[in-house]
Amino acid sequence: MKLGTLAACLSLAFCASAFAQQPTILKIGYATTKDSHYGVGSTVFCDEVEKGTQGRYKCQHFANSALGGEREQIEAVQLGTQDLVNTSTGPVGNFVPEVKIVDIPFLFRDYDHARKVMDGPIGQDILAKFPSKGIVALAWTENGFRHMTNSKRDIVKPEDAKGLKMRTMENKVHMDGYRTFGILPTPMAFPELFGALQQGTVDGQENPIPVILSAKFWQVQNHLSLTAHVYSPALLLLSPRVWNKLSDADKKVFVEAARKGGAAQRKKVNEDEDNGIAVLEKDGMKVVRKVDGDAFREALKPAYVGYAKEFGADNIKKISDVR
Repeated sequence: MKLGTLAACLSLAFCASAFAQQPTILKIGYATTKDSHYGVGSTVFCDEVEKGTQGRYKCQHFANSALGGEREQIEAVQLGTQDLVNTSTGPVGNFVPEVKIVDIPFLFRDYDHARKVMDGPIGQDILAKFPSKGIVALAWTENGFRHMTNSKRDIVKPEDAKGLKMRTMENKVHMDGYRTFGILPTPMAFPELFGALQQGTVDGQENPIPVILSAKFWQVQNHLSLTAHVYSPALLLLSPRVWNKLSDADKKVFVEAARKGGAAQRKKVNEDEDNGIAVLEKDGMKVVRKVDGDAFREALKPAYVGYAKEFGADNIKKISDVR
């Protein structure tokens, strides 16, 4: 073989080898900053995937709703134009109705109860409903217990919330519950929220402490009430377009990485809850720590009649009974 021919063959072989080793870049999106709980969980997931696949898969992060609101991102994952989204369950019920049951207000006693449900048979059965809707749910992550903020007044009991125009997610289960408190629910995509609060289009919003912190809502809201009215789980969702190309071994890597990401996200939620309230107070928010939870639960009874019809009283009781 001539020297030139040999060089050309070697060059082609090198190029082919280099091309074969190019990693697949996965686009992952979420609503908050990269240093938020969503960013922490997503980063751990991505690091574990890269490590478990020897660098064959890597992630490109799109934080701060860079790829759109959560609903738009879920649609993109379903269509295959986006690879992954780490999303609250807020809009997920529009795609997988079985998820809606976990959005019922005052359903969960505390984090221990909520996490046992999500990690146990009930939560795992819900994850199994996703593939038939064109989405792969890798694991539960977490958003946290939701609390109310507003620019008008302290909220201690339901009457204090009456008449407040409160931004909510596009979630009928939430909105039905909030109406029993006298709130005027105003569905709005998260990327629009800060501006709406700033301009007074809405009086308030409700989100977990990690979100209130990372979104800097203290800049446009004076009052924070620790209502813990809804536990907000979250999900790491993958496009079937990606999933169906994975080997069985890689599928295991992705699922295990998602579980580790979820654990890291929960840990960050705990840290933000432990430290964040004092930070928000320092930044000028007036915090109501003692809320009349019994009065809120009493006000919610009419909504629970509707929830029992929609989801089945027995199914609600199964979640309540988890210890």
